[in-house]
Parts: sequence; structure tokens; C-alpha cells
Amino acid sequence: MKLITFDDGRVGRLELEENLVIELDVPSTRTYFELEGKVAETGERLSYSDVRLRAPIVPKKFFHTAGNFAAHHEELEKVNWSHPVHKGIVFFQNVDAIIGPDDEIVYPDHLTREMDYELEMLAVIGKPGKFFSPEDAVEHIAGFTIFNDWSCRDLQRDEMAAGLGPAKGKDSATSLGPYVVTPDELTIKDGKLFANCVLKVNGEKWMENNASIAHHSWGAMIERASRDSRIVPGDVLGSGTVSGGTIGEAMRNGLPARWLKPGDVVEIDVEGIGVLRTKLTEPSINDPDYRFKSAVTL
Repeated sequence: MKLITFDDGRVGRLELEENLVIELDVPSTRTYFELEGKVAETGERLSYSDVRLRAPIVPKKFFHTAGNFAAHHEELEKVNWSHPVHKGIVFFQNVDAIIGPDDEIVYPDHLTREMDYELEMLAVIGKPGKFFSPEDAVEHIAGFTIFNDWSCRDLQRDEMAAGLGPAKGKDSATSLGPYVVTPDELTIKDGKLFANCVLKVNGEKWMENNASIAHHSWGAMIERASRDSRIVPGDVLGSGTVSGGTIGEAMRNGLPARWLKPGDVVEIDVEGIGVLRTKLTEPSINDPDYRFKSAVTL
């Protein structure tokens, strides 16, 4: 099943082959999972072509992991990263930074000159719990979506000494979508998601990899996150980035990193889940929050 949030926050079940959205009688996707999916239909049927997708879920708690893909850690070491990325570290993401598919993000030129993408998957929790085994933890997953964890690499270098802040939690830092897909539609073996992942910038393929090369299984990641905080339905957990970001793309080609810039369109295509597309835009001097014309000295 594919769940979507659309228009002004309505929730629906998507029948993609029929181009059909079946509206569900529930105020949010998070509430859908809190109610264990036991919700009625409103009777409304809409053409998928006519709806505007929003972020498929806005959670109460957004757990995030780092260092889960060994090749990404090796990429950082080769560009003299200032601090090690420890496997399995858990931190929280800023839920107010979430945007949806085809939403534009403003390039944060006051923070960075090294804007990067991170291709990740996001697991949605469907059952509550704490202190369970990794094997049992997999049963708490109710669905998956795509997660682009936009990262300011120059800012992140300094932050890694004490933890992660604006480099990961800035406005528009978190793109999610396009749908939450239930596990029965995906290939999961030994707690790992087997799905081909392709990322394109302006139509050019910059990376391709498979989600299954993760160091930790989803069960292990959820078990680790739940040691300190009870997980509840509608919570989410990020996978950490699949290797092959801007840094990895540069290493493979023997060229300087091609950092993202305003005007770039980034597309993430994950097998079985869909395509998450985002455009970076220039800051506007008409924006009341705009304060800087160029990046600060880092």
C-alpha cells in the first residue's frame, strides 16, 4: 500500500496504476499509524494527477543515524574529515525542517559553500515499544519513504566535534516523499531493505547504489534508538546516507567536488518507493528572513 498526504493535509491511499487516490477519514498520516491503520474511507475518489503531494508524514520524533554505510565513511576520511563518524550514532532531526516532494528549498548561502545531498531511506514506526531485540524490532516497521538529508559539509566539519546542529537541522533540511510504502510491497531480507537507488542532478546520474549495503539492519537501528526513547507509532528513523554523495562522485571521477548550487534539480529514485524531486532556489532579498547576500566565513 502507498499512503500519501496531499493538498491541505488530507490523507489517502494511492492506487498508482489506476491514477486514483482514495481519501481516508483521518487527520494525518501520523494519526493513521497511531490508529494502527484502522480508519474508514471518506468515499471521496480523486485523480492522482489532480492532487498536490505534501510530505507523506510529519512525525513527533525523528530519529536519525550516522555512519551506517561504510563506503560513505571512507569517502569522508579521504577528504580529511575532522572527526570520525561512529557507526550507529543516533541523534534527532528537526521536524520543522521537513518539506515534501517537488517543494523548493532556498539555498542557505549564509551557512555554506558546500551544499550536498544525502540519499537515505526512512522507516515509519507502526507499533510502540522499548528494549526489544533487533529481530523483534523489524516487526515495528509500518512503512518506508525516501529521505534527502541536505547537508552543509563545510559547516558540518566543525559541528562533528560536539554534535550536529544547523548543518543537519536548518530550514528545509529534510525532504521526504513521495509516499509511505508498506513493507509488503518491498524486498526485505535479514532486516535489510533491498532496493536500487539512483540519484540525478539536472537529469545526469551522479550516483547509483543499493540500500542493502547498510552496515546495520533496520532492526538493529531501531533497537538502538529505542534504548533511550520509547518508540511510538508515527515516529520515524533515517537510515544514514547511502555512499556516493557529492564527495564520492568527485572521488570516482578524480575531479573537485561539484557542490550543489541554486537552480539545481535533485531527483532520488528508490526502487519500489518512487521518486523524490527537489529544486534549489536562490535566496530572495524580499524574504523577511533573508539577512545575508553571501556565505559567512567558515
